[in-house]
Amino acid sequence: MALAALCALVLTACASDPAPTPAPSSASVRAEETGRAASSATGSLYGRVTARDGTVYEGPLRWGGNEEALWTHAFNGVKDENPWAEYAPEPSSGPDTVFRLRLPWAEDDLRRPFMARLGDVARIEALGEGLRDVMTDRAKYNPTVRVTLKSGTAVDLDRLASSDFDDGLRVWDARHGVVDLGPRDIQSVDLMAGNPSREAPDRLFGTVHTRAGQDFTGALQWNREASLQSDALVVATDAGERRLRFGAVRALRRLPDGAALVTTREGRDLSVAQAAAHRGVYVDDPRYGRVLVSWSAFDRADLARGGPGPDYDDFPPGRPLAGTVETRDGRRLTGRLVYDLDESETTETLDAPRRGIDYTLPFVLVASVDLGAGTTSPVRVTLRSGERLELDRDGDLGDQNAGLLVFAANARHPVYVPWSDVARIALDSVATDRAP
Repeated sequence: MALAALCALVLTACASDPAPTPAPSSASVRAEETGRAASSATGSLYGRVTARDGTVYEGPLRWGGNEEALWTHAFNGVKDENPWAEYAPEPSSGPDTVFRLRLPWAEDDLRRPFMARLGDVARIEALGEGLRDVMTDRAKYNPTVRVTLKSGTAVDLDRLASSDFDDGLRVWDARHGVVDLGPRDIQSVDLMAGNPSREAPDRLFGTVHTRAGQDFTGALQWNREASLQSDALVVATDAGERRLRFGAVRALRRLPDGAALVTTREGRDLSVAQAAAHRGVYVDDPRYGRVLVSWSAFDRADLARGGPGPDYDDFPPGRPLAGTVETRDGRRLTGRLVYDLDESETTETLDAPRRGIDYTLPFVLVASVDLGAGTTSPVRVTLRSGERLELDRDGDLGDQNAGLLVFAANARHPVYVPWSDVARIALDSVATDRAP
């Protein structure tokens, strides 16, 4: 089908908000998605994919077929090794060495999860040629995936650990149509800005209200997956379970028993099937980068037309993290920083919870971290906007934080500061103190 016809198909499909309809066949769903995504570019993932057989595909992308679709969405994995581990102090000798009681982490704990917004990524590739399996005479799957960020930093992910690469990739290619590639089929993915002449996808957008009275506004990922108005959820009607597009939804509420209720734009109230298994709602709130509102903290979401989101070029390359660390004994150490023996760039994130909300704060938005005098009170994180967040001592602010490295100017070696010694961290400002 020509691209012009595909664009006409998607615009016609989105012209009105449909009422619940019987669940379509897999073939009709695939045709619908073909028209929808082939017309998408601005705000949606786009790239050139080279398959292991040498075939090259180019067009809009979606990981897992129905998961990550926008540049603000995150690519996750587990780092193969930690390049900063060599600077970590060795456990001191003594009877407690075998239990590593002198440090808050064990050697294996220096391996870290990897998370990067896809807008910060330049390339994802499976390394190596692969070996032949003598039993099947087929190529074995390479166990390493390399992610290269826009800054030039390359991170190798452990293929034996779970990652978004395992979910495979769907490509809407102008020549080949809709192509689903499994992880064993992908050689490399080069991300790039899409063609702005194509119709952009309409994001799932709205304001999430929490039971504690907080409001977060931005692009949404319902149940950590659905992110477009054309995505659907399953609702219960008198005629049985039906698929309902989010474009037909005005609001979603959590009932006291944990069930979910949908109010359509026509004013109908419908129950959401399997709400008890809900994994929470991501909100790309530009004040904080991204937050995850747990189902227990969720009250309701009021949906609105979102339109296209930030495009690939709206994400500047990360810069080295730098600032001043103040210790509890009065020292002030200034230079390039590595936080938690892991995060070293401004596009990386400080992750910590509060009242059922998981904050994922890009360091570019963070001005300072104040731990205070106690060990149980919340940590104060001040943003460059001037807003102050009181976050729990958990995640990147908890006892499992492996400490900081400070690379002072002209020093031959960094200074290691245990997390228990940190009183305050003041981060240097960079040219772009904003989230896309």
